[in-house]
Amino acid sequence: MILELIDEAVTSGARQSRACEEMGVSSRMLQRWRSQSIGEDQRQGPEEVPKNKLSEFERERLLYVANSPEFRDLSPKQIVPKLADRDKYLASESTFYRVLREADQVKHRERSQPRCHHKPREHVAHGPEEVWTWDITYLRSALRGAFFYLYLVVDIFSRKIVGWKVETEELMDHSAELIKCICNETGIDPEGLVLHSDNGGPMKGSTMLATLQRLGIVPSFSRPRVSDDNPYSEALFRTLKYRPWYPNRPFQSIEEARAWVADFVAWYNFEHLHSAIGFVTPDDRHAGRDVEILANRRKVYERARQRRPERWTGAVRNWDRVESVTLNPGASTNHTEVAHAAAA
Repeated sequence: MILELIDEAVTSGARQSRACEEMGVSSRMLQRWRSQSIGEDQRQGPEEVPKNKLSEFERERLLYVANSPEFRDLSPKQIVPKLADRDKYLASESTFYRVLREADQVKHRERSQPRCHHKPREHVAHGPEEVWTWDITYLRSALRGAFFYLYLVVDIFSRKIVGWKVETEELMDHSAELIKCICNETGIDPEGLVLHSDNGGPMKGSTMLATLQRLGIVPSFSRPRVSDDNPYSEALFRTLKYRPWYPNRPFQSIEEARAWVADFVAWYNFEHLHSAIGFVTPDDRHAGRDVEILANRRKVYERARQRRPERWTGAVRNWDRVESVTLNPGASTNHTEVAHAAAA
């Protein structure tokens, strides 16, 4: 019966180790049962009650003390020392926690509730200028302890860098100005566009939020200290700093830093064949030229297979276009492209 229940749980999507834990058996025991086909469970179990087990009276007294007006707002880690100061010992902290857990009373015991940061909402881009992400990274300067700051905005559908700037400070005014410049230079209607970023001051400052509201842009933010919530910008920074021509020495001036970033952006947008979008350049995908490029590649492969069919054991390479890109997919989302979302 246990084997059947575990198999049913695994078939439904549960992890085998978790199912074994719920049934009170180990994964090793499960393997032994399957290999030996012993049939009925032959475990005898403990023959006597543990001597250190709390009596029912002791358990009730522990719960009474933990829920008393004096201690109901304190954790067991505070209750036990306070009792010890009064020459009283009921149980250890771990026993307090165990008894409270069995009584379904392991809750936050103070008025202030801990902050709960939920995963950001899923956003799906089916074309350019639907979802952007941005972030700020450091560029070393010649002055020890001082940095230049690179602001970089990328369209997640095409992976194209749509805007950037290098400044000497991290300020929300610079962030707001960058977004306004991008919208003006590209001539797009930003109404409804999603802009995702981290939780820093330049991202959530009042000037920045007011600018987004005025433009009709929908702000989206990562959880604090969770870089995986902003994978496209993080991957882009890695691509930038791992280029062979990335300088080993600090930038001598902000003009030098801006010139280097300008060269990188030109290479990245117009020459770099991005693996996650079918090895086309971000600019080609942004403009829709990737449809024809991928179709031509498929024809080349088909002709090659027709000429030498003995060299092909299956279908030709998949040159299908990635039609959608997902930012922070939910648990039920099943996008093949998401697995390689951060690939550069």
